[in-house]
Amino acid sequence: MLETSITPSVLSAYSTAILIRRVEQTLLDLFAAGKLFGTVHTCIGQEFIGVAVAKALREGDLIFSNHRCHGHFLARTGNVEGLIAEIMGKQGGICGGRGGSQHLCDNKLGFFSNGVQGGIVPVAAGLAMSLQFAGNENIAVVFVGDGTLGEGAVYETFNIASKWDLPLLIVLENNGYAQSTAQTQTLAGSITARAAAFGISTACAGVWDPEQLLTTAGQCVDLVRAGRRPVFLQVDAYRLMAHSKGDDDRDRQEVDSFWRRDPIELFTRERPTDADAMQKHATGLIDAAVAKAEQTPYTVFAESYQDACPAAAPAWKLSAIPAGDRFVGEIRNALRRNMQRDSRIVLLGEDIESPYGGAFKVTKGLSDEFPARVRNTPISEGAIVGLGNGLALGGKLPVCEIMFGDFLTLAADQLINHASKFRYMYNDQVRVPLIVRTPMGGGRGYGPTHSQSLEKHFLGLPQTQMLALHQRCNPGSVYDTLFETVDRPVLVIENKLLYATRMGLPAPEGFTLEASDELYPTTRLKPAEKPEITVFCYGGMLGSVEQAIVSAFEEHEIVAEVICPIQLYPFNPGAVIESVSRTRRLLLVEEGAAFAALGAEVIAQIVEQRPGILQRVMRVGPPRHPIPSCGPLEKELLPNQDTISAAMERLCRND
Repeated sequence: MLETSITPSVLSAYSTAILIRRVEQTLLDLFAAGKLFGTVHTCIGQEFIGVAVAKALREGDLIFSNHRCHGHFLARTGNVEGLIAEIMGKQGGICGGRGGSQHLCDNKLGFFSNGVQGGIVPVAAGLAMSLQFAGNENIAVVFVGDGTLGEGAVYETFNIASKWDLPLLIVLENNGYAQSTAQTQTLAGSITARAAAFGISTACAGVWDPEQLLTTAGQCVDLVRAGRRPVFLQVDAYRLMAHSKGDDDRDRQEVDSFWRRDPIELFTRERPTDADAMQKHATGLIDAAVAKAEQTPYTVFAESYQDACPAAAPAWKLSAIPAGDRFVGEIRNALRRNMQRDSRIVLLGEDIESPYGGAFKVTKGLSDEFPARVRNTPISEGAIVGLGNGLALGGKLPVCEIMFGDFLTLAADQLINHASKFRYMYNDQVRVPLIVRTPMGGGRGYGPTHSQSLEKHFLGLPQTQMLALHQRCNPGSVYDTLFETVDRPVLVIENKLLYATRMGLPAPEGFTLEASDELYPTTRLKPAEKPEITVFCYGGMLGSVEQAIVSAFEEHEIVAEVICPIQLYPFNPGAVIESVSRTRRLLLVEEGAAFAALGAEVIAQIVEQRPGILQRVMRVGPPRHPIPSCGPLEKELLPNQDTISAAMERLCRND
């Protein structure tokens, strides 16, 4: 039974909770009426969790929520109109109708949500880290469900948040089910023990005693704020409605028993006057919001989000890179001078601090000069890039090093479901200036899991960029340009064989080295004679291609022109189209598996944009099986001077 006296704070909490419930019930009605799209995950039964946390927060605190985010959003922002319009897909929504139910953002109030639960935890930790750098008293909060405890990214983040003293409150909404699967089937051990194992303070509360929940949540927020360390709050609850829409196969008697315990139901029966006033107030706000949304247009396609480049033929100029440092030194110097210039830049990665300085020594010495901004991380690629995402949302410019490109697969969720989505689904409220740099390629005998070229798996992610460094570009200049212009997630491929090479080698005899007028110049090796074949390559393959075009000329009198871009995505086919329009023959050389790779896209764009100009085409790539550790066999299987030259000869002579 409720006490006859109730504090204004608790009464206010009930008012917000009733508003949230009425919104959720309205959304279910709108869905049944065919006025919503996709799905709706309501928090009916869990309303007081968001209310209790939001009441304890200050201006400047940040929240990252999940697929069941409506209650958290309303408790923090009170924006009924923006939420309903968003879920109805209307332009007046908080994200212009782009994000929908699961993907909400109010950047001014520091609220974000995403439907991928496990992946949001390292992003929230990155937000907390941005607050740590700011040196203020603000904190970050992340809401997750008990089902999320099966995700490895959660524990990667617990470890880093605790070790780095990040001001992060983790709120675990324990409703006993992961969609339809009971917790008893999937969870071993104690929930709070998981966080405690990482040295994180824990607390527990439940929704059935709102006053105690308000007190506990406030204490946890204060503890994070004062101690500048993470805290884990488990809130026991019960989801009274289906996981989404009507897909509920739980025992009806079990559900009914929790309806009878529901604090809003009890409040309505025991304080009918207060409850009736709150319901009327909520209904007025909701009805007005629905009426306004129904008169608002649906969201429309934004032309600016097409990543395709026009097939513009570039202007060319002579390219001369003066002899200088080794490739690795040029990258290191660029990182150093840009970190001196821009205090937002933060470097994260495994073994990147002194004295080791990274597996390929790119960051050697930088942690001595920038000790707080160059950080060794655990072996946690997903968490590394997730932290980078959060830092980028928090106003920093993170550079995440993935020790070997093969390990990008462990961070794929952060790149595919987070970094590449935030700007669009949050309706341009945010930018994600995230740089992920990684070595790719074979040639050093590292074997099947450390020698791959996997960049094709990350090509074409919307609102991202991919760069591949090669021996004819100045990598320091590339990074200077990148740091000056980055406004999106960028993946930089650094072929590991390039690190030891020296800059400024002369062009092969009989060829002129040219660079396009693009932001990231395309390199062209232009022969003195009229070319009869175009060779397209990128990254570490340029060295082998240069050797091959010399031998092809000497042995078979084949004259080739080479096109080698830095920017692989978005891709401008102008340079290769211009060349192929003269040669009519195209050889594509890639170190990664050629099936469904960049070369196939190049062919497709040529055929689409200039049908008929391409008469013959061939691709050179490794066989479709893992790269061996055996040095001689690896050298034989990867594209090399001999295989490239032989392909040129077949392409030119087999008419």
